[in-house]
Amino acid sequence: MRNGTLAPGPVRPSTPALGWPGTLPQVAPAVQLPSPPVLPRIKVLHVITRFQAGAGGNTLLTALGMDRERYDVWIAGVPGGELWGLARAAGLHTVELRGFRHTLALADALVLWRLVRLIRRERFTVVHTHSAKGGFLGRLAARMCRTPVVVHTIHGFSFHPRQSALRRTVYRFLERSTRRFTHQFLAVAPRVARQAVEERLADPGRILVVPSAVDLGHIPERFDPAARRMFGVPPTTALVGFVGRIDRQKAPLDFVRMAAAVRAHRPDTAFVMIGDGPLVGEVRRLADQLGVDIVLPGHRTDAARLVAGLDVFVVTSLYEGLGRALTEALATARPVVATAVNGVPDLVEHGATGLLVAPADPDGAAQAVGWLLDHPREAARMGQQGRQRVRAVFSPQTMCTAVDACYRDLLGLPAPVP
Repeated sequence: MRNGTLAPGPVRPSTPALGWPGTLPQVAPAVQLPSPPVLPRIKVLHVITRFQAGAGGNTLLTALGMDRERYDVWIAGVPGGELWGLARAAGLHTVELRGFRHTLALADALVLWRLVRLIRRERFTVVHTHSAKGGFLGRLAARMCRTPVVVHTIHGFSFHPRQSALRRTVYRFLERSTRRFTHQFLAVAPRVARQAVEERLADPGRILVVPSAVDLGHIPERFDPAARRMFGVPPTTALVGFVGRIDRQKAPLDFVRMAAAVRAHRPDTAFVMIGDGPLVGEVRRLADQLGVDIVLPGHRTDAARLVAGLDVFVVTSLYEGLGRALTEALATARPVVATAVNGVPDLVEHGATGLLVAPADPDGAAQAVGWLLDHPREAARMGQQGRQRVRAVFSPQTMCTAVDACYRDLLGLPAPVP
């Protein structure tokens, strides 16, 4: 039944649809049945810090991909960003929490109070949290409201060795303090799951790997010359690029140093950095100092399509749960060079789906980029194998099926009949 009208064909009772054993009883033809009551749905609240970029896009795909007849999905997080409009347009409930910011602040006490009010008013069955701060506030609020099921997805880590000891200590404490409030942990990659257990952020045996999906429908499957022309690069010039937020995590200055090293040996190479962030000015100054031209088009909503015009995609991140832009680049069969951090080696297998380099090593990255440009046949093979891996493992349907199975298991619901 949809919107109070009877669907054509036989009506099956709900019990076998849940996977219970037994044969289907005989029912009267649908035209003879009165309309059944509307059954309550499972209310799910996603709490996320910044509803944008990788974790935000992953959360949106999760919310959109759940069965609307079974789940009533809400999203709450930091105000601002283009994903809120997309979520509302798709019919999801959204709550942009006033005073919520991605950094720790005194206003977080007020944000916690607002979350508690929301959860108590709507009586969610599942609270599903994302990222460090959203995970802390969301899980604490769920605990205060005695929410039946609490799930936390680890997209990456808010601390790494190059940060201050105080910041690492604070964020570890926040995550560990809410570990006991969590019924199930999800991780976007196997190495992320392992590190979460080693750091005592998740309990052994209570963490599952659910690969972070990307929307494959709007991503080209192969090289696109039209995307290349957007940057004014001639067909005979190699184009090396990056997509992401231009901030400390992504180490954009290492990309500039890598570009200068590549240009010294291959002057016919062009470079582009698609994205915006607080370090754009430093990137421009360093590029001028090193004498390398880098195209900086800013944030682009069509970045996933533009990546199809690159000859090599480069990731210089210091830490990265998995990397949404990296996954999208592999989906377009682009040869990639990526730093071997966190979950990246689960996606980029050295010599098979790309080349791995050490973080904070622009010379090593330049050497890997040069190798791919000098060996186009091997580079193309890696790109094709990368595309096959992404399209086999990182589809939204695969991710949402795994999340649905997690919810069902925690709620004691059997799997649906295929």
